[in-house]
Amino acid sequence: MPSWTLLGQALVSGLLAGGLYSLLGLGLSLSWGLLRLVDLSHFALAVLSAYVAYQLGTVHHLPVGLALVLVVPGAFAFGVGLHWIFKKFAVGEFGSLLVTFSIAVLIETLIQWLWTADFRRYETPLASASIPVGPLFVPVLELIAFVTAAILAGLTWLWLTRSYVGKALRACAEDPSMAAAFGVHQQRLSFALSGLCSAFAAVAGIFVALISTLAPYQIWSWLGVIFAVVIIGRLGNPIGLLIASMAIGAAEGLAMAVFSPAWAPMVSFSILIVVLLWQPN
Repeated sequence: MPSWTLLGQALVSGLLAGGLYSLLGLGLSLSWGLLRLVDLSHFALAVLSAYVAYQLGTVHHLPVGLALVLVVPGAFAFGVGLHWIFKKFAVGEFGSLLVTFSIAVLIETLIQWLWTADFRRYETPLASASIPVGPLFVPVLELIAFVTAAILAGLTWLWLTRSYVGKALRACAEDPSMAAAFGVHQQRLSFALSGLCSAFAAVAGIFVALISTLAPYQIWSWLGVIFAVVIIGRLGNPIGLLIASMAIGAAEGLAMAVFSPAWAPMVSFSILIVVLLWQPN
């Protein structure tokens, strides 16, 4: 049995990892829940954004903030363009899964062509910085990612529940015909939301670059756990997503400390199965 200090550190690391899960899953949760589109290209776009941030920082020596300013608008435009394709060819929920899977494969190939399959590491002064809290250490970058995830989840929830645009989007998801009858312009709102979802993926990608060692296959390594947190947190629910991400991150951290790192994927899917058996709808 590991020490209490090791368990506490594993719990802290797991909770902070949940922040990154939330960032990666926010765009997918909104697009799936409100647009009824399963966009697997979010993961590829996040990893591509991570590589672009790495390139801007290591080769061109641009600060992370400037990389964020350059990457996020491009991701927003990508999301708008992708949604135009969906609208043009009347792509449905299952069709979007297949189309975006193909786009993810193409982006992975592009990454390997530009940066090869070698591991890349974006070294920054904060990469090894941590804050001591008693016997525990809180990594600074992971803490910033967690705070960012909490802020984005809170602001998105307020936007969806308090603003006219957010309420209109939820109405379109529930009953598009009735929403249109009340003057809601679903097409404009869907383009804006799709761009926003892709922008969230780019923000997540910046933190992936800062925290993780980059490799093209990361596009698929996130897939299972992010799908789990998106479904457990309920589609289109940013706060639920954040809570689910923290719960799964903490459970994975404790499982790795008590058993081994190989148990982490089993934990997330076990929780998903239990939740779906308890709440099948």
